[in-house]
Amino acid sequence: MQNGTERKHVPSADIRQAFAVAMSAMYSKEVPLYGKLLSLVGQINKGVLENDSALREKLAATDNLDRIHLERHGAIRVGRPDELSQVRRVLHVMNMLPTGYYDLASAGVPLIESDDLRQRTARILSRRRIFSDKMFTLLAIYESNGGLVEAEAEEFVREATSAFQWHTSAAVSHAQYQEMSSESPILADIVGFKSPHINHLAPRVLDIDAVQSSMRDWDIPVKDYIEGPPKRQCPILLRQTSFKAIEEPINFPVQADESENTKQCVPGRHKARFGEIEQRGAALTVTGRQLYDSLLAAAIKDSITPGDRAAFSQVFASFPDSWKEMRDLELAWFRYYVNPSKRHARPAAKSFNLKQLIQDDLTSSPISAAGIFQSNLNKNGDNATAYLKSSNPASKRDFEKALGVEVADEMVLYQRIQEESIERCKAWFDSA
Repeated sequence: MQNGTERKHVPSADIRQAFAVAMSAMYSKEVPLYGKLLSLVGQINKGVLENDSALREKLAATDNLDRIHLERHGAIRVGRPDELSQVRRVLHVMNMLPTGYYDLASAGVPLIESDDLRQRTARILSRRRIFSDKMFTLLAIYESNGGLVEAEAEEFVREATSAFQWHTSAAVSHAQYQEMSSESPILADIVGFKSPHINHLAPRVLDIDAVQSSMRDWDIPVKDYIEGPPKRQCPILLRQTSFKAIEEPINFPVQADESENTKQCVPGRHKARFGEIEQRGAALTVTGRQLYDSLLAAAIKDSITPGDRAAFSQVFASFPDSWKEMRDLELAWFRYYVNPSKRHARPAAKSFNLKQLIQDDLTSSPISAAGIFQSNLNKNGDNATAYLKSSNPASKRDFEKALGVEVADEMVLYQRIQEESIERCKAWFDSA
């Protein structure tokens, strides 16, 4: 209750959608090439759906069709543990919760090897503040009341979006920027600015091979090849491509110090932001991931990359490429639904039997729950494919300490999604 009236909270999903739309619009304005990419993806998706009625039916049945045009992930880089915690609190308002963990160090991405540079970058980062006082007020309201009313939600979206906007003025001198960039371009991208900015957003496409070839026709500078698993009849995990990082003009202060004296500037350039596209496939079970990772390791051992199409596909030929085999061997997670065209048919079996329902085409499983982004992390444009080893438990504990919460196990969530979908099918069967 507030001021004698009941607070009517805006659903988290509505706030999340408003935030996603606002971020997409802002990034399209900041990076016009990204807006061009969205137009291409929309055109490809429209063509696929017009020519694949079965896929359209599956997406409609699982509530994904109306969301096909929305970005499904993006990247923002933070530099301090408390920044990570603050971002986590902001995302929590939209019911976006920490899920899954991988250790970037095991993929060969350490940012700072010099202790002296680490200390100096920490001092630089200590001077910045991502979110406004108004945002912290809104977070306190949300955490006290369990939600935001409409006016608060609208202000929240504005504050959250503006926190990640692009700044054309750096927070470090050009000399400092060059030193950090020589250590790691990612380090310079994180530390060199007054606040984090969107590194990339990733719309979902239904035919990534069509996008890859069309990007050249649209004069969009595309990567050399699609990363992730090879093209399959039954897609798994994620396949990704992107346009190459753009170079943007930046003003560097002649001297950046504790007083933030940045009136005199020299021009320079920064290259980090890009537009990614992903085609989503089945999330793999632990067994499926172990098989996938073993095949990926074999490819890396033989210096085979996704760019070597035939050789890469041959390595993965031993991974079953039919939904039935993947289901029988428990390699992937599935979300089942009652076939819309068969809802009025009566099951032949006298008791619930999922396999029989599938065989009778009464129950189907779409391209299953969203694939997890762990297939590769190579962003440097070389020919290496990063292989994610087991996470360091200590690193995960440190990560969770900074977050302020434990990270959810994605496998537990996938299992819950699968089991709940089976229960819904069973409820339909019992009522038939």
